[in-house]
Amino acid sequence: MLRVMNHAWLDSWLKAWKAHFFRLGFNLHPAYRRTGGRIDYVSPDMTLIRIRLPFNRSTRNLVGSIFGGSLFAVTDGPHPTMLLMALGKDYIVWDKAASIQYKRPGRSTLYADCIVTAEEIAEVKDILTRQPEVDRTYRVELKDRSGIIHSVVERTVYIANKDHYKQKSKERRETKEAA
Repeated sequence: MLRVMNHAWLDSWLKAWKAHFFRLGFNLHPAYRRTGGRIDYVSPDMTLIRIRLPFNRSTRNLVGSIFGGSLFAVTDGPHPTMLLMALGKDYIVWDKAASIQYKRPGRSTLYADCIVTAEEIAEVKDILTRQPEVDRTYRVELKDRSGIIHSVVERTVYIANKDHYKQKSKERRETKEAA
C-alpha cells in the first residue's frame, strides 16, 4: 500500500529558504549595495520586504543627514520584484516613475516596509484579464525607530501581459524604423 505523505512542512521550509536567498541576493547585488540600504526581512510569502537604511559615513551628506539619493534609491526594486515573483513569467513589470517628499532630515537609521498583499496581486490579475496593462502606485515611508516619517517615496509600477508588451514593443520598433 502506497502511503501519501503530507509535505506541508517541506513547502514552508522551501518558502522560508526562498525568502532567505532573495534577501541575500538583493543585499549582495552591487547596485542595491551602493544605496547603503539593506533588506533586513522578507516574509516567506514574499508580500513584505523590510528595509534598513543606516545613518553612517557612506550615507551621510554634506549637512550631516542621510543623503537624499540613498533615501530614494533604497526603495528602488522591492515592489516590482515582489510583483514579478507573484505574477509569474506571463507578465512584464517595470518601475515606471517615482517621486520623493522629504519631511525631515534623517540623522539616525531609517526603516521602511514594502508591501504587496495577496489581495493586491489578485486585483492586478483581475484587471489584466480586462485590459492588457496597468499602472499601480506604491507608497513607501522611511521612518526612524520611533515611527517618525522622514521621507515618503511614491513609486509607479507598470504591469503588462507579456504578449501585449511584446506586440507593443514590436509596433514601436516598426514605427521608428519607418520614420
